[in-house]
Amino acid sequence: MNATNAEGPLAAVEARLDMTNDLLRRMLAEVAKTPSTHAIFVDAGYLYAAAGRLVAGTEDRRSFDLDAEGLIDALIDKARTIFADSRLLRVYWYDGARRRIHTTEQQSIAALPDVKVRLGNLNANNQQKGVDSLIRSDLESLARHRAISDAALLGGDEDLVSAVEAAQGYGARVHLWGIEAPDGRNQAEPLLWEVDSERTLDLDFFKPYVTRRAITSYENADAPRPTREQVRFAGARIAAQWLGERGREAFADVLPGHPYLPGPVDQDLLVEAEGVLQYSLRGQSDLRRALRDGFWAHLHAQF
Repeated sequence: MNATNAEGPLAAVEARLDMTNDLLRRMLAEVAKTPSTHAIFVDAGYLYAAAGRLVAGTEDRRSFDLDAEGLIDALIDKARTIFADSRLLRVYWYDGARRRIHTTEQQSIAALPDVKVRLGNLNANNQQKGVDSLIRSDLESLARHRAISDAALLGGDEDLVSAVEAAQGYGARVHLWGIEAPDGRNQAEPLLWEVDSERTLDLDFFKPYVTRRAITSYENADAPRPTREQVRFAGARIAAQWLGERGREAFADVLPGHPYLPGPVDQDLLVEAEGVLQYSLRGQSDLRRALRDGFWAHLHAQF
């Protein structure tokens, strides 16, 4: 083929290359104009425990109030300063609930703009179940679909390492946020090693949003001491309410420890009984035993 005959096919190839290059330039220009996107992932179990301990001196949720709306706004503002050229997708709030039914507080959080509440289960010992897998599922899915470029993860459990790895495998960067610990660390080292960056939010950050509740105490000086039968009846009454809220699976969780109760359950029982009786059972071992006997007696009568 002579040079003249070759000019036609060569010109066509050059034209197609020019079109392809022009298309790539336009695509890159569009990508450059598209802002990156970030999301905030909050392990509420870690948040309540660590912030409660830092500000109120206790991990017991019943002992303090958390202004979740104010805190979420503060977290969004913090992310805005860190990811200055990025837009927020939403805040994911992971918590546990009995039978995965929203509490009143969780309902109010779910109603906030740009917030998605995801619930795992809560067992009889008030331990979250299934939350880590929910975090992994969301992180991985959002990263895989290029819905986020950066993830701010507020948590500390080592089980979150797999969630971090899954998101990073699809190109997302994961930034671990922690809560200042009064002593030592409250985040697993393997998690710290795996993330792209880490930062700690301090006492001043959380102080405006955590308030310790006033403790109700009962003075027994002028109050008649309840009988053992009255206390047993109170224990049975509380057991009926406890079982109605938590279901048969909760009974299976506490049964192996009979005649003892898991610490959180026993503490709840004590507080509830003192409210019912309007009488302090602290330091009264015989009445505490009667209370537990009544609690167990009702549970065994049902199964």
